[in-house]
Amino acid sequence: MTFFSVIRSVTLAAVGSLVALPVLAETTWIMATGYPESSYFTQNIRNFVEAIERRTDGELKIDLRPNSSLIKLDSIKRSVQAGQIQVGEIRLSVYGNEEEIYNLDNIPGVATTLKEAQKLMEAQAPLFDERFAQDGMRVLTYAPWPGQGFYTSEPIQSLDDLNGIKLRIYSKQTQKLGEGIGADAIILPFAEIPQAFATNMIEALWTSAQTGTDIQAWEYLDIFTYTGTMHQKNAVIVNERAFRSLPEEIQEVVLEEGRRATERSWEMAEAAGKQRMGVLEEHGMQIAEAPQDVLNRIDEIGEQLIAEWLEAADSSEQAVYQAYRESLH
Repeated sequence: MTFFSVIRSVTLAAVGSLVALPVLAETTWIMATGYPESSYFTQNIRNFVEAIERRTDGELKIDLRPNSSLIKLDSIKRSVQAGQIQVGEIRLSVYGNEEEIYNLDNIPGVATTLKEAQKLMEAQAPLFDERFAQDGMRVLTYAPWPGQGFYTSEPIQSLDDLNGIKLRIYSKQTQKLGEGIGADAIILPFAEIPQAFATNMIEALWTSAQTGTDIQAWEYLDIFTYTGTMHQKNAVIVNERAFRSLPEEIQEVVLEEGRRATERSWEMAEAAGKQRMGVLEEHGMQIAEAPQDVLNRIDEIGEQLIAEWLEAADSSEQAVYQAYRESLH
């Protein structure tokens, strides 16, 4: 046997052995969220990610990048739609300038308890499915925010105490709320809050106990005055093309774990609201209830905003609100 025939035999044997090996398909998705590891939202997503990897024996892994470390919160939806990342968590109210359906749970008085917020989610979900599908995406999970309140340096004893205060808010609807109570309302993303305090751009916050602990509000302010008022939602969205590229059995795992994450979120949100108020107190912050004239003014603003929303909403969005109101009775 010549040298070349030996080499040929060895090569063919090697190729044959390679062909005989099983091919293990493994997919890794990149996921972005704007919230830190300490947030209940991120903790819920960690459970979601770990369950998918476990149930698929590692065939689908999700590389989670929290705290806007990869993409800023306001840019996540666009990045998922463009396929730059496969999955992302968004705050739905951020996109209120695109369609009115995004604004509904961001209006004071629409859903003032977690129970009401869950019914609102159930009413909104079919339309969200339709709208996201039109843009090449789908919703996998929802998660509600705990109730809202004011973070200030001085006690809020009446509505007058909020007049002219430089108040950080986070959406068009909460900006109208802030202006309606007499504040100088400034829209700022979550990640920019510390810098805004450092430059005296803001002197107070309108947000939840969850966000207050995430940004360590006790470093800037002294009192959290709880109002409840609204429970907005976050959503985990996936690029539809990426989702459809998965084997059907893995698609079903993703959908099942998405449903489980949504179910978990309601109890987690309630627990997080209570636990985070405790954290605020542990760091020396005072917890207070809002005076009645503040609550009354918030209700008045909410009624006005609902009327404006119904006028701006299309028939499908109006039907969602009507279905939600009927579900409360």
